[in-house]
Amino acid sequence: MEMKKRINLELRNRAPEKVTELVLDNCRSSNGEIEGLNDSFKELVFLSMANVELTSLAKLPTLSKLRKLELSDNIISGGLEVLAERCPNLTYLNLSGNKIKDLGTVEALQNLKNLKSLDLFNCEITNLEDYRDSIFELLQQITYLDGFDQEDNEAPDSEDDDDEEGDEDDDDEDEDEAGPPGEYEEEDDEDDGGSDLGEGEEEEEVGLSYLMKEEIQDEDDDDDYVEEGGDEEEEAEGIRGEKRKRDPEDEGEEEDD
Repeated sequence: MEMKKRINLELRNRAPEKVTELVLDNCRSSNGEIEGLNDSFKELVFLSMANVELTSLAKLPTLSKLRKLELSDNIISGGLEVLAERCPNLTYLNLSGNKIKDLGTVEALQNLKNLKSLDLFNCEITNLEDYRDSIFELLQQITYLDGFDQEDNEAPDSEDDDDEEGDEDDDDEDEDEAGPPGEYEEEDDEDDGGSDLGEGEEEEEVGLSYLMKEEIQDEDDDDDYVEEGGDEEEEAEGIRGEKRKRDPEDEGEEEDD
C-alpha cells in the first residue's frame, strides 16, 4: 500500500490535527520520499515509518510536538540535520537497520538537545572501533545508545513504567477510599455493642410494663370480686328482712283465725 493511502486509512475519519500517534510501517514510500504527511499533523507525538524504503527525510514536515520517531529498516544514509530543524523536541530516535556508516553522519544529531535515546542497531557504524564511547562523546545529551547507558544498564521500558505508575496511583486511590485499616471495624463493633444494649433495655422495659399491667389487672379483678360479694350480702340481708316482716304478719293472721 502506498504511504498516502495508508495515512488516509490510519486517520479513520479524524482530522490530521487531532492525531497524536501515527503508524505507517511496511507501506511504500514515493521514490524513497515521505508522501502524504504534512504540517497539519501538528499534534503528533509518536510517528513510526519502519520498513517503508525511505532514502531521504527531506520531505518530513514540521512536527514540533513529536517525541518518538521510528525509522528502522530503511535505506537512510544521511540528511539527518533535517530532524533538528523539523522535530526539535525529539527524545527517542530509532535509526537501526539503515545505511549509516560514519560518525560524521551522526554528528548532525547534536542539535537535538532533548534527545535521550538513540538506536543504531545493524548499521555499519556499529562496526567502528570504540563505537559506543565515540557516540557518547559526540552526542553528550543522550543517555541510552542501542538500549543501554554508558555503564551498560538497560533502558527502562516506557510502557512498563507507565503501567507501574498507573498501578501505584490505583493503589493510592484504593487506600484513600478504604481509609485507615481498622477504622470501620471499630465503628461496627461500637454499633453492635450499642444495638445489643438497646435491645436489652427494650426487653427489660417490656418486661416491667407487662408485670405492672398484670398487677393492675389483678387488683381490678379483686375489686370486682369484693363488689360482687358485697352485692350478694346485701341481697341476702334484704331477703332475710322481708322474711322477718312476713313472719309476724303470718302470725297475726293465724291469731285472727
